[in-house]
Amino acid sequence: MKRTKTIHKDYKAHEAFFDDIISNFESKGEPFGNQDRNSLKLFDLNGTSINVKSFRIPNFINQIAYRFFRKSKAQRSFEYGNWLKSLDIGTPQPLAYYEYKTGLLFNKSYYISEQQDCDLTYRELTTDFDYPDHENILRAFTRFTYNLHKKNVHFLDHSPGNTLIKKVGDAYEFYLVDLNRMEFKELDFETRIKNFSKLTIHKFMIEIMSDEYAKCSGEDYNKIVDLMWSDTEAFQNRYHKKRRLKNKLKFWKKTEN
Repeated sequence: MKRTKTIHKDYKAHEAFFDDIISNFESKGEPFGNQDRNSLKLFDLNGTSINVKSFRIPNFINQIAYRFFRKSKAQRSFEYGNWLKSLDIGTPQPLAYYEYKTGLLFNKSYYISEQQDCDLTYRELTTDFDYPDHENILRAFTRFTYNLHKKNVHFLDHSPGNTLIKKVGDAYEFYLVDLNRMEFKELDFETRIKNFSKLTIHKFMIEIMSDEYAKCSGEDYNKIVDLMWSDTEAFQNRYHKKRRLKNKLKFWKKTEN
């Protein structure tokens, strides 16, 4: 199996270290975060914490697609991360990506970045309404999202766990993670507002974000809040419908066994 790699030009000196942690990923490193879909591990590089994401082997169709027609998730994460940095948008520093391929099929891939310290993610705002400075953080997050849209960044996985939040003095900094699904293009009004639909089920949070987005954009608040809530409800309906279908399939499989 052939291995290819791309390392950020500023981190070429660490190539041997990167080679080692990828070659020995199964036996080295400290597991981090949710391991259900992909595997995440932390490694130490001269006192700097390094995050390595191992993407699972795709299904057979995608093994062909990633081998010949599409960029891998690791490659997209690396390239999108560098593009976000060039736009002065917060994201952990991309370091490298590795891919394993055969002549006909794509196998595994790995994305390496610096581990980003944070105080919370957006998810905590959806569960702890007494979190200190809750509304100000939510408004700052909305301004951050407006800035993404202004810079033609459409983050398709704009969901509760994918924005890290760090308090710096009296201000807040935001960092995007899980970068492999993005578009870079001018966004119309409907697409911008729909980009909030996966974030929360709570109407009062929708109202605060709509109010702040109206202040940033100059658009009518009522128009924004009606559309944002409608998009949120539509996403929730699709999500729960899909969950019910998955649960039925699991039940049928159990009964067959």
